Amino acid sequence: MGFQQGLSGLNSSSKALDTIGNNIANSSTVGFKNGQAQFSDVYAAALNGSGASPVGIGSKVAAILQQFSQGNISVTNNPLDTAINGGGFFQLDDGSGGTLYSRNGQFQLDSTGFIINAQGKQLKGVMAVNGIIATGSPPEPLRLFDPAKSLSGVPLATGASTSAAGVQANVNLDSRLGTPSVIANGGVFNYADPNSYSQSTASTIYDSLGNPHTYSLYFVKLDQAVVGTANSWDVYATVTNPSGSTPPNPPSTATFQDLSTAGTVTVGRLIFDTAGAVDKVNSTPAFPFTQSLTAIDLGYPGAIVDPQAFNVDFSGSTQYGAPFAVNALVQDGYSSGSLAGFNIGRDGTILGRYTNGQTQPVGQVTLASFRNPQGLQPLGDNAWSQSPQSGAALVGVPGSSGQYGPLQSSSLEDSNVDLTQELVLMITQQRAYQANAQTIKTQDSVLQTLVNLR
Repeated sequence: MGFQQGLSGLNSSSKALDTIGNNIANSSTVGFKNGQAQFSDVYAAALNGSGASPVGIGSKVAAILQQFSQGNISVTNNPLDTAINGGGFFQLDDGSGGTLYSRNGQFQLDSTGFIINAQGKQLKGVMAVNGIIATGSPPEPLRLFDPAKSLSGVPLATGASTSAAGVQANVNLDSRLGTPSVIANGGVFNYADPNSYSQSTASTIYDSLGNPHTYSLYFVKLDQAVVGTANSWDVYATVTNPSGSTPPNPPSTATFQDLSTAGTVTVGRLIFDTAGAVDKVNSTPAFPFTQSLTAIDLGYPGAIVDPQAFNVDFSGSTQYGAPFAVNALVQDGYSSGSLAGFNIGRDGTILGRYTNGQTQPVGQVTLASFRNPQGLQPLGDNAWSQSPQSGAALVGVPGSSGQYGPLQSSSLEDSNVDLTQELVLMITQQRAYQANAQTIKTQDSVLQTLVNLR
């Protein structure tokens, strides 16, 4: 009888329609992967096991497999929303030491600073230590605001950067100026007396604790008849003591520390050639100049801050017949700062943005991949778990290879459901269901005819 074939066909079409309905229901679910019902035919074996009946007895559902094709990527306004553009899965802590896997990148911060999804599962990755990410470390929940760790951006003293640039000044000194009256009359430099220097400028520098100090530079045009060299300028400097410090020289209210000795020891002597360009070789000392500051100079006796030394580079400076101008005055230090925001890079690095204008890695999102992702066990809530069929998870850095796609911050991966295709499949399965029902109806009619024979 053909009832069995028709019934199995109805069941198969019903399962297919269930799968299609689930796909359509999740067409707006972020990171959802559409399912596909796969069927196989069924044949009855002979009693002696020698073969199968040439007439099959219907069909059965072989598997419901999810298709891990890439979904479209949409832009959002949440910096923690993250899309995977390629292979890989986010790793989520299941709350009991295990790991769940997801393609849904809708993340947020909880009240304790962990990155979580809508179900409260914590995103895993590698935390940075002093801005350094130990690649290959075991994944752990990412916590951006950990009270057990410093949440401040570490300050950097001027001159302590990797490049050791220190202070870089590009100025034009007016060649038309004469020697200041105090110096011309045999006096010495005094920062408090404008008649003892020709021009001045200032920049903020930072000590080892991030305290700001005003570092002032004073330029004194020298008389060729006195020093024996034309186009010569002495450079002096002072530094301010910040609030809360103890200035070393009386009176106690003094805020400026003269870094010369009785106006005789200078930062350096600039010499210009007849074309107005600075002579880096014959300037004294040869470029770059060096400025040394003790803790006392900075207003902190007792080694509260580290002594520091930094370059003072006047490369590119000129002496033209034009008014004094500061074309550039930069330095490489900065103060401490607090964490103000963050963003996630293509390689999963979470860069913290601090109020001092600096950025520093605070962690890195890592991804998991599987040899057979279709073998993952779906758990709902946009999550899967590892299974023997999927194989063990392989952890890597986003964008490092084809199996670990790069990340896109402030973006989400849409469902990969194609509504047009699903609706066409729905029509097909509906017709298959009707056809299977018709075979049962036909078999019933044939059986009724047989029963009615007299």
